[in-house]
Amino acid sequence: MVRLLAVVCTVALCSLAAPAAAASPQHGYWFGENPWLDRQVLHIAHQGGEIEAPSNTLYAFHTALVKGADMLEMDIHATADGELVVIHDATVDRTTDGSGRVDELTLDEIRQLDAAHWFVPGCGTCHGQPERDYTYRGFATGDRTIPPALGDFEPADFRVPTLREVLEEFPDTYLTIEIKATVPDTEPYEEELAALLNEFDRDTDTIVASFSDLASERFKRHDTEVSTSPGTFQAALFWASVQGPLPGLPNPRHHALQVPISFEGIDVVDRNFMARAHANGLAVHVWTINDREEMEWLLDIGVDGIMTDRPTMLQELLDERGVGYPG
Repeated sequence: MVRLLAVVCTVALCSLAAPAAAASPQHGYWFGENPWLDRQVLHIAHQGGEIEAPSNTLYAFHTALVKGADMLEMDIHATADGELVVIHDATVDRTTDGSGRVDELTLDEIRQLDAAHWFVPGCGTCHGQPERDYTYRGFATGDRTIPPALGDFEPADFRVPTLREVLEEFPDTYLTIEIKATVPDTEPYEEELAALLNEFDRDTDTIVASFSDLASERFKRHDTEVSTSPGTFQAALFWASVQGPLPGLPNPRHHALQVPISFEGIDVVDRNFMARAHANGLAVHVWTINDREEMEWLLDIGVDGIMTDRPTMLQELLDERGVGYPG
């Protein structure tokens, strides 16, 4: 880790020594100024609020919006037959009643699974609990009837959705879509993602993110209008470029830095990081924050968005402070 940071810092210093571009950072984007800098403070439901609802399900997304979320965060993989599905892991084992790699299962096979099988309210995806705690288990398969008290939901709302279904269901909702497994671990699907987002006219109301810089760059190759967040190396490069007196390294290809507060014991987000990010035309969305004191501190330093598994907690805080994105 130390060696990686040394390399990153060296690259950042070399880049900062280069002649500055004539345009200011905020005007260096492929498609104009950054719309996300005006969207503060975004309440971002991580996986739809994984602790409060079954991860990455339509049920979770709908209920997160009712609780006050402005933006839905989700993860995607491609099935064996090339369909983009919304699920966090590369396998279905942790969150569903099935097993196997997503990229080795067809869409029809994945549609048979119960995405709420291991969900426990207040715990999230939790194995090894008493059977009675899995209160949403069986809704997806029809083994149990969905009680009216939950609302007007159907079995499909508790299954693994396709990204197409999400785009159809939430045409006017801000989305952040994370590319998970891709090359070299599986067949790439960045081009298919770009085509689908273009079909639904999703551009600066959507952010595409990935830990993989390769995935981010592959997506950019196919779509230059959808907002993006850089991968781990480019995010680390920016972090290195704001240390001490350094003013930050502009990144005109991206609109947002989606980062944790800290990484492997190293502080990432602080007041200086926020100020330098904004000065370089970048919004900052911080993940995954489930502690109230951390939420309060992030609001104090001017964060642009908070991702949380606890949308109820975050909305209560935003309401108390009288802040949040007005929509």
